Amino acid sequence: MEPLADTMRSKSKQALLLWVDGVREACCLHRVIIYSLRSKQLAIRTGQCFLLNGFIFLGSIFVLKSVIIPALEWILPGHCPQINSPESCSFSSILEFYRFLRGGLVQLFNLFWFYPLYVFSLILSSIWYNDIAKHGFFALENYGARDTKLSDQKESQTLQSTVHREKSTDLEGFMISIAEQLYSVLLLTFFFAEVYFTGLIPYTGKALNFMLLSWMYAYYCFEYKWNLSGLSLDKRLDFFESNWAFFAGFGNPCVLAIFLFSPLVSYGVMAILFPLAQKLTKLLPCLEESGEVLDWEGYQYFSLPITCRCES
Repeated sequence: MEPLADTMRSKSKQALLLWVDGVREACCLHRVIIYSLRSKQLAIRTGQCFLLNGFIFLGSIFVLKSVIIPALEWILPGHCPQINSPESCSFSSILEFYRFLRGGLVQLFNLFWFYPLYVFSLILSSIWYNDIAKHGFFALENYGARDTKLSDQKESQTLQSTVHREKSTDLEGFMISIAEQLYSVLLLTFFFAEVYFTGLIPYTGKALNFMLLSWMYAYYCFEYKWNLSGLSLDKRLDFFESNWAFFAGFGNPCVLAIFLFSPLVSYGVMAILFPLAQKLTKLLPCLEESGEVLDWEGYQYFSLPITCRCES
């Protein structure tokens, strides 16, 4: 029992250190400024994400809750104390109609503004996230830790050559890439369903939901650059599961910022934080000559089967 206790104590310490490393990586916001200064296109895309998701989307929610709804409550009161004349309290049917009309106007605002804006933001942000990952990956791979600003011409030429290399792959590699992308989508879909249903568990559901959301958020952040580096899906998942504590720590600050908000506000906050978190993902798996994944800091303490995989 004593060797087992020592082993568990050692593994727990390693897991805690990895978790701290993940939190520290997620909080290195100065790296966002450095990468933005290196690449003009990266700074533009990040600014567009802030403008759309922060100023327009979250700003619309603020205007709705702080201006429009209070104005409707003043124009269409639903309670007797809000009406000056005491005789009006007898007209309960009118007050009920006011409440119904006020709710209908708010729903119309959601239907014709918020929901289309949400879909538009979701689609456009997905395109911008991919661009942010490409420009950030280029800045990291070609300039390392140097604070050098990229010329637009050089950046454009390198990105074009990267796209050309990607397009020049053989048919078999292309089919494998498509299959991995589809499998990754299915994998994350089932994982998202798991996140949703664990949130319904009494007592422990919220904690499990928080941890799973952190893992999912971290995986999404790193997947963009893993795709650009050409890392196969199996190696990504092996690395992710072997270093689960690091990815939990990386995702915890981001998820904590959105965990207590309403769904629409949470989406807006997440859409702002996600491009920042993408710029912080400098971690890439190291590979042995045999192609096997080396674990973080050269050791593997224990692996959690976070994802479900189909074995061939």
